[in-house]
Amino acid sequence: MLNDLFTFSFLDKAATFSIPDIVIALLVAFALGLFIFVVYTKTFKGVMHSSSFGISLIAMNLITTLIILAVSSNLIASLGMVGALSIVRFRTVVKEPLDLVYLFWSITIGIVVGVGLIPLAIIGSVIIGVILFIFVNRKTSDTPYIVVISCMGDDAETGAISLLGSQTKKYVIKAKSVSRDSIELTAEVRLRESSMQFVNALMSIPGVNNATLVSYNGDYYM
Repeated sequence: MLNDLFTFSFLDKAATFSIPDIVIALLVAFALGLFIFVVYTKTFKGVMHSSSFGISLIAMNLITTLIILAVSSNLIASLGMVGALSIVRFRTVVKEPLDLVYLFWSITIGIVVGVGLIPLAIIGSVIIGVILFIFVNRKTSDTPYIVVISCMGDDAETGAISLLGSQTKKYVIKAKSVSRDSIELTAEVRLRESSMQFVNALMSIPGVNNATLVSYNGDYYM
């Protein structure tokens, strides 16, 4: 029995994968990862997208495929993988909700390719990519803004609020700050026309010293 312990070889317990199957699975995962990366870059709403996040999508796809290949073929490997992954903690904060979609998309495709359902992975990725292209890149004029108005006196404040009511679809006063010299209003607005014309109209009101308009996504200023 002691002899068997020293002659134990984990290679005898490993799954027998053919090299072509492994190469095909990784190539398909890499190709679909590139497709996810392209969709991410084309649907990104900011000015500069994160290249490291895009590369992470490709790498996550490949790594997940490898994990599923190992787990689906060997019970010992699956138990060890569960124990190893249970101690992993991700500390990176994902600020953009759409980034979570790409993360789950990449992980899901890795799982699907790993279990050998390549047609499902390809067709599903194409459909998801088309849906994201249509809805994320859809133009909308109903963009929320935050406007900060600095004015002097009650007359200027009344004129600014009157303009908000006439030239916006909807407005909500978020804050009002009063000092001895000025009154500052902060409001969330949805404009009817050009943002430049709206700011110019605010500045034309007597007593308005400053008007600032910024895009607003519900969490932070852009």
